[in-house]
This record gives sequence, C-alpha cells and structure tokens, in this order.
Amino acid sequence: MEWQPDEQSLQQVLQLLKDSQSPDTATQRAVQEKLEQLNQYPDFNNYLIFVLTSLKSEDEPTRSLSGLILKNNVKAHYQNFPPAVADFIKRECLNNIGDPSPLIRATIGILITTIASKGELQTWPELLPQLCNLLNSEDYNTCEGSFGALQKICEDSSELLDSDALNRPLNIMIPKFLQFFKHCSPKIRSHAIACVNQFIIGRAQALMDNIDTFIESLFALAGDEDCEVRKNVCRALVMLLEVRIDRLIPHMHSIIQYMLQRTQDPDENVALEACEFWLTLAEQPICKEALSGHLVQLIPILVNGMKYSEIDIILLKGDVEEDDTIPDSEQDIKPRFHKSRTVTLQHEGGEGEEGEDIDEDEDDDDDTLSDWNLRKCSAAALDVLANVFRDDLLPHLLPLLKGLLFHPDWVIKESGILVLGAIAEGCMQGMVPYLPELIPHLIQCLCDKKALVRSIACWTLSRYAHWVVSQPPDAHLKPLMTELLKRILDGNKRVQEAACSAFATLEEEACTELVPYLSFILDTLVFAFGKYQHKNLLILYDAIGTLADSVGHHLNQPEYIQKLMPPLIQKWNELKDEDKDLFPLLECLSSVATALQSGFLPYCEPVYQRCVTLVQKTLAQAMMYSQQPDQYEAPDKDFMIVALDLLSGLAEGLGGHVDQLVARSNIMTLLFQCMQDTMPEVRQSSFALLGDLTKACFPHVKPCIAEFMPILGTNLNPEFISVCNNATWAIGEICMQMGVEMQPYVALVLTHLVEIINRPNTPKTLLENTAITIGRLGYVCPQEVAPMLQQFIRPWCTSLRNIRDNEEKDSAFRGICVMIGVNPGGVVQDFIFFCDAVASWVNPKDDLRDMFYKILHGFKDQVGEDNWQQFSEQFPPILKERLSACYGV
Repeated sequence: MEWQPDEQSLQQVLQLLKDSQSPDTATQRAVQEKLEQLNQYPDFNNYLIFVLTSLKSEDEPTRSLSGLILKNNVKAHYQNFPPAVADFIKRECLNNIGDPSPLIRATIGILITTIASKGELQTWPELLPQLCNLLNSEDYNTCEGSFGALQKICEDSSELLDSDALNRPLNIMIPKFLQFFKHCSPKIRSHAIACVNQFIIGRAQALMDNIDTFIESLFALAGDEDCEVRKNVCRALVMLLEVRIDRLIPHMHSIIQYMLQRTQDPDENVALEACEFWLTLAEQPICKEALSGHLVQLIPILVNGMKYSEIDIILLKGDVEEDDTIPDSEQDIKPRFHKSRTVTLQHEGGEGEEGEDIDEDEDDDDDTLSDWNLRKCSAAALDVLANVFRDDLLPHLLPLLKGLLFHPDWVIKESGILVLGAIAEGCMQGMVPYLPELIPHLIQCLCDKKALVRSIACWTLSRYAHWVVSQPPDAHLKPLMTELLKRILDGNKRVQEAACSAFATLEEEACTELVPYLSFILDTLVFAFGKYQHKNLLILYDAIGTLADSVGHHLNQPEYIQKLMPPLIQKWNELKDEDKDLFPLLECLSSVATALQSGFLPYCEPVYQRCVTLVQKTLAQAMMYSQQPDQYEAPDKDFMIVALDLLSGLAEGLGGHVDQLVARSNIMTLLFQCMQDTMPEVRQSSFALLGDLTKACFPHVKPCIAEFMPILGTNLNPEFISVCNNATWAIGEICMQMGVEMQPYVALVLTHLVEIINRPNTPKTLLENTAITIGRLGYVCPQEVAPMLQQFIRPWCTSLRNIRDNEEKDSAFRGICVMIGVNPGGVVQDFIFFCDAVASWVNPKDDLRDMFYKILHGFKDQVGEDNWQQFSEQFPPILKERLSACYGV
C-alpha cells in the first residue's frame, strides 16, 4: 500500500509551517521545539514531502518551506530514516521534478542533491539514469526541473561522477548534455553548458574525449541572445584556456575577437566573465604572441571598463563627501591577520631583501571577493598585461590617458588615475619621462572636490612612491608628503583610509628620508587619533608602526616621544584584554619599542606585564578547553602570538634593561609551554622571543637550556618554514652565549641543520639562518662539527656570499675557519667556493682577516705554486682580483 497522510496530523504539520513564517521570535522558538518533537516520528518526513510534492492546493511558499525543512532533516538525520521513508521521499522527488511551479521544481532539485550528497549517489543507482531520461520529456517543466537537479549534482559531486565508484556515468551524461546545447529554450541551453562546465577544471576523461565537439558547440552559441547562455559560454572558454589551451590555439584569433565583444556586453555579468579571459590569458606563455595584434582594440575596452558604474557610486556613497563623524558599523571592519615575526638577515645593497617573503600568501587588496566587479577585473587585467607587455603597452595607452586625466567629468578622470596606478608596476621604465609632469598633477588631484578622486589619487601615487623617493626630496617627496598628510585628516573615511595606506607605502620606500619631517608627520598622525572612527584607527596603527620601522632610532628624541606615546598608551589603557583591537596596537607598539630602544623605558613596565598576562590567560583557556571542550570555548591564540611578538620587540629594543622585568615574571615557564603549542604560529613567535631574550638577558635563559634544546631540535622541520627558521636562529644565538657548554646539545641539532642546508628549493632566508647557526655551532664546538664539514661546506659558502658584513656573519665565518683548522680535508674539494665566500667580505675585522690569510696561504703552500696557478685560472676575474688585492694570493 502507498503511504497516505492522516488528515489531523496533516493539519498539524500545515499549522507548523504557517507558524514558522511568523516574524515573532517567541513563535519561532515554539516552532523549533515542535520540530524537534516531530523529528522523533519517522513518518513526519513523509508529511513534509507530501506537502511539497502532492498538496497542490497549498500556496507555493508553504510547500517550498516544507521541502526546505525536509532538506535540513536529510542533512542532519538521513542515516536514521527508515528505508520505507527514504524510498518514499526519493520516489516522490523523481515523480514531481516537473512541477509547474519553478519554485517547487528548484526546491525538489535541492532536496535531490542533498540526498545525493549524503553518499547516496552509490545507493540510489536509478537517480542519474532517470534524470537523464527525463531530459527527453516532451514536457518543458520536466526537462527544466531535471536539468536544474542535474546541474546541482554536477556542482556538488563533480569528482565522484568522474570516478570508478559509479561506473563512470559521465560517459553517458556528457554527450547527452552536449546535445542540449542546441535546445530551443535558453534556460535549458544555459543548464546544459553549466553542467559541462563543472568538469573542465578537473579534466574529466569523458569531457576530454568529447573536447572538440564541446568547443564547436560553444562556438555555435557565440551569438546567443540570452545573457545567461553568453555568460556560461564565456566561463567555459576562460576555464578551457587554463586546462586545454592546446585545443583553443587554432581558433585563438576568433576567440579573442569574440571576447573583445563580450567584454563590452550590455549585461555586466557577461562582461565580467569575459573580462576574466584577459586575466587568465596573461598567465599563459602564449599571451604575448596571441594578443600583440589585438592590444589596439583591447586596451580601450579595459580602460572603459575601469569607470565606476552608477550602481558602484551609489553603493560607495560617492556623493557623500564628509562622513568622518559617523561611527563605523561593525560589519564594515574586516578581520585582520597578524603577520608573525620571522627573523631575517640583512643583505648587500639594501635593508631587508624585498621580494622573497617567507609567508605563503599575502593579499593586499582590502576588498573581499564579493565586491569583485567589472571595474576591478578590468584594472587587474590591465595590471597583469602591463607586466607581460611592459612598455609596449604604452603606445596604446598614452593617447587615451591624456584625455582621461584632464577630463571634466570626475568619473572619467577617476578611471584615468586608476589606469595610471594599474600600469605602474609593469610600465615603470616607459613612464619615467612623463612622471615629472604627471606626479604634480596627481598631487593636485589629492585636493579634488570628489572624495573618490582623492582616494584613488592616494593609491596611484603610492604605486609611484619608489620613483618619487629616487628624486631630490624637494622635487616631489616634500609636496607629496604634505598633501598626503592633509588627506590623512580628510573629512571622508574612504580618503582617510587610502591616505593612511599610501603613506605607509611611502614610509617603506623613503625610510630615513623622512627624518627631517618627523615632527610634522607625528603631529598629523597624533591628531588623526582623536578624529578617526574605529576602522581607520586600525590602519593608523599600521602607519605609525611602519614609520617606526622606517626611521628606527631617529624616533628616539624626547620631543617625538612626548608627542607619540601619550595617545598610544591612552588607547592601551582603554582596551580590554579580550578586545581584538589590541592586535594592531600591540604590533604598532612592538615596532615603536624596537625603534625607541631606551626611550621606551618609562612605558615598558605596564606593557610588559600585560603581554605576560595575555600569554598566561590564553594558555590557561587552551588548557581548560582541551580538558572540557563542551564547557569552554577554544581561545583565540592570536592574543598570545601578538603578545609574544611585542615581548620580542621589547627585548630587542630595551636590551639589558629587560633583565629586571624578566626576573620579576614567570615568562620562562610560559615560554616553555608556548614552544610546545600545537599551532605553528605560536611556536614561531616563541622561538623569536627565545632568541631575543638570549641576546638580552641570557642568565635567565641558561637554567632552562636543558629543557629547551630538545624542543628546538624537534622543530627543525622545514615543513613549517617560519617555525624552522626561527628555531634555527634561536639555536645560533644560544650557541654564542653557551660557548663550550653547548657540547651536549650538538648531536640534537646538527644532522637536522645539515639536512636543511642541502635540501633543494629551501627558501633563501632559511638557508642563510641555517648556515649562520652551523658556523656558530662549529665556532663553539669545532671538534663535534668539523668532521661533517664536507657535507655542508659548499651550500654553506653559496648561501652566505650575499649577506652584509655583520656580527652574525662574523661569528659564522670564524666558526668555518676554526673547523677548517680541525679538518682541512673537508674543504679541499670545494675550496673555490670558500675563496668566493671569503671575497664577499668588504672589511672583516683584523683577526678574522688573519684567519682567512692563513687558510688561503696554507692551501697555496700545500698544493704548490704550479697547482695554485692552474687552480686560480678557474676563478672569475673579479674574484681573482679581490683575493690578490686583499690576501696576496
């Protein structure tokens, strides 16, 4: 017998569905309780499917709601449904997929997909064949409903459909979908392409076997009048460009022509999909060759796409000029991520090395993907194409730019400034001749009456900051800085934000060039403290921290300290320990403490104490959570990470002055726990702090060494690059303090370090720190380390040749020299690398120079004059000259 509802129970369920549409919270709560009760009855789900599929007398929203509640039940309890109920639901879904109402069809589709994704594709073998069969139905609703369900299944289970688990249904499905590309209904055509599109990126075999038919069918739809179809065609071509460019190359000319048209599509969604094509093409090796002839058409289209649309301007409140007194709403403030300390060495020719960042991913765009639109996509495409074509792009751009930058309509002028910023990286060389007149014009745009023009001018100027700083300061740096500081105090929050970010970029480029203007800069930044709303306050901390990093000890002047510290300490006192705003403030203070050094002393006590408290609280909360996860919440470990980093900043800035603070706290006990935390970032920051405390106040660290060294040894694991890097650095610092007492611990770490230095593809920073630490270990315990010399001497020499002369390099090279004394045979095969590393010194200390001299001459005497001549013939000329000039060999 087919299941039939009981009339009284049916009315009860309907009443429940009606109540659940009530806005009243008390009613909502009663509904939730009632649902929980009814879920005890297995056939409650039969009623829900009955209302959805069979009770045509009810209104659509109620029927759909019934299906959605059933979907949630399937998600939560499907494995407990009796087989009869599960079968009834499945049968009803398939029998009613062609319901006349689009809303009901879509709801049934969602329900089918939810059951399928509960691992039921395997146990519902008739589902896919039946849905594919229903596609042939004469009834439009049945065909459209089945396609809707199939599209959702393809989206959710694309990998499973292409596996042996199901007997490869795609072999039948893909050819079937391709037939529907020609269907008379645009909705069906759109479904068909969307289904096939799910299998492009995964290179499903069945699709690869039909790839040429697929591409031909796409070309046939190129002129489709329906915008959904055009959007799906564009999306398909963009993905094919990534995975099967070989198949597109023969047709590339016509595809590009088509995409040029579509990027100007009246429907913005189609234009956006098409615009992605240029972004993807720019990453392909064939880009230059394929696009060269089309730039003349493409560039104006991209530039045109970079204008704000009317809807953008409304959403950005482009007509509201002054909003700086309106508090921020909390959802405007995106979570920010703390970038933990990574210890790096200084290189020849500059401060730290740019370009090689240990952190795996950094996204500098402040807008989330949800705001991705044609303007941003066009700008991103122009940016990457500028990096491909370099100055060859300019002949197509410059004639346009003039018209844009001086246009009376602010929207067009704004887009011109954005264009100028987008090409800054790729076309810098070619832009240089125009910058002396462009930069003053952009600086003038900082005073434009439109806030959106002022804010984009901030960003674009920051993209040219490197050039500005390379010119005499009075030419552009001074006027730019003066105007940017005014914009930091703008009446518009978006402009404040753009100006603060741009100023931080300028600080990084200008470094000590800013010193003459410090008083003026600090006045502005401190004034902004009193003016800013919540969101921009967080960016302001960053600008202050970057300033401290950029000018360093020049900030340590009583008048600067008196300006800067009171507002920072006031914020510090206002914020509670649980407030996430502490993160940016702690980061900022960490930079300030490092820069001010002894100037920070008057403020260090409360700051130090609070950091220790934050670490202690977080550890305690983590402990309670691990013991009773149902009773306690997991802590936000960022509090602890940021606090450890600020403690590092204090130790580095205050040096020996940190001694009495450490003496009066339990930081070493806490550090012992942090070093064993499960979260890599916590360990990373712990090892940085351990190294800094070792340098600043070793007597407090020494009693813990026996416990700490085994932990350091186990963290020499390059799987976590930054953790490994900081642990390596800390071991090196401990060596220098321990001296010969390091001996018992050499075995714990040496083999790991030698392994790391010989690994292929190890990041440069980690190689350098490893080399320094091996050298230092050898300096204090040469007998233990020298026997392994031959295993590391070559990578050791190559990784340290670019490091600046400094303490770390000095101690490492002393170590190598001592080890060569113990085991001269270990260096013989790679002696040319040692010569090259010695020559990288500009001026070593006298006694180190003597060590080099003895080794070089010892080797020369050992092999004899003739052999030395032959050997030194292999040297590059520069190396030969340096060794002869400095060491007379």
